[in-house]
Amino acid sequence: MKIHDLMQRREEIDAARIPILTRMRDAHNSGNDAAFDKAQAELETYDSRFKDEVDKLEKRINQLALIDAANRSEPGNVINGDGKLDTEIRSRFSVSRALAGAAGLGVDWGFEREVQAELAKRAGRTAEGVFIPTECFETRVLTTSDGAELVATEHRPDQYISALTAASVVRGLGARVLSGLTGNLSIPRETDSPAVGWVAENAAITPDDADFDAVTLTPKHAGALSEYSRNMLLQSSPDVETLLRQMLARNLALAIDRAAIRGGGSNEPKGVIATSGIQTVTSPASIFEAVAEAVAKADAENVGGNRAILTTPEIRKIASLALDLNGLPIGVDKVFHNIPTTFSNQVPKTLGGSPGTEHGLLYGDWTELLIGIWSEVDILVNPFETTAYTKGNVQIRAMATVDCAVRHPKAFVSVEDVTTSIDAMPAAS
Repeated sequence: MKIHDLMQRREEIDAARIPILTRMRDAHNSGNDAAFDKAQAELETYDSRFKDEVDKLEKRINQLALIDAANRSEPGNVINGDGKLDTEIRSRFSVSRALAGAAGLGVDWGFEREVQAELAKRAGRTAEGVFIPTECFETRVLTTSDGAELVATEHRPDQYISALTAASVVRGLGARVLSGLTGNLSIPRETDSPAVGWVAENAAITPDDADFDAVTLTPKHAGALSEYSRNMLLQSSPDVETLLRQMLARNLALAIDRAAIRGGGSNEPKGVIATSGIQTVTSPASIFEAVAEAVAKADAENVGGNRAILTTPEIRKIASLALDLNGLPIGVDKVFHNIPTTFSNQVPKTLGGSPGTEHGLLYGDWTELLIGIWSEVDILVNPFETTAYTKGNVQIRAMATVDCAVRHPKAFVSVEDVTTSIDAMPAAS
């Protein structure tokens, strides 16, 4: 029997006790001792009759609950026992077949359906629709900018021209990714250690306690709603398969990336910029001075050595134009003090405020940024949505569940209003 059936039987036994307990209560309230004693004896007889069954039910329910908990926390088992589930998925899992199968179209999606149980173990829950494993999303993505036909015979999907979009950068900078989460995650953090003092002989040491708080990650949901044509989902072309993967991967990856950098709005993860307590440098005289001040602030807080700069593409241009007093180029590396630097449109202009004409720069140890992932990409296919149904298309909802947190806020320095002037640059040494 399933645990549900056992619990239902246990409830049936308990329900049969209620009329007896009701008679005992009424007899007590009316002062009828004889009726109370009679009901009490009836209850004892009933409990004695079902005692063994109840004990067995309780034992079996507790055992199955432990088994269920172990199953939810058990690492996924590899398919075919080859020890390389990710390789198996990369080579065989088809996003278009999974979507077409979930939509009820006539395709063979046996492998994709088999993998669902494995992905459910990873996520710690069943999918609302169908899970799309992250192993499918391995490469930089392309996308379509409108609703043009993608699979007509006269088109060349392999030559499809993608939109120009920003690249995901945060993970490449060193952010720590915590995958396979199943509940709220609380990580203890030491905020102050006991002070050590020197004392004279036979003198008392002044007591001082350590202080702790916690970094908490809670599930936040990002999603997209789109419509795909019946032809597109039925195509067996590898190029159409690649295009589907790229569209899903790019949009969700960039949304997570933006949130990790500057999130903090309604329902968003709280990114680096929105984290209370990060350090700031405001309106430095030059890019060179901006980086120098940021480094000094990080050094003062004993920030780790795995540091990097993330800034806007406009700053690269200004840095490349920097000259010394003799009018000779000083080089981009020197402007940024030879610190690894990444340029991305994901970085907002004027960090800490509304986008403006000046530009922002983030400096810090990016391993202090945590990205928690609760689930694979969860795809729900709806072939019966009114508008899509009338055209023979299907509506598809893609969702991912993540959160971000900064371990130590002072590990990051936000440089606001970096000048775009090339007049204030360092002189040659």
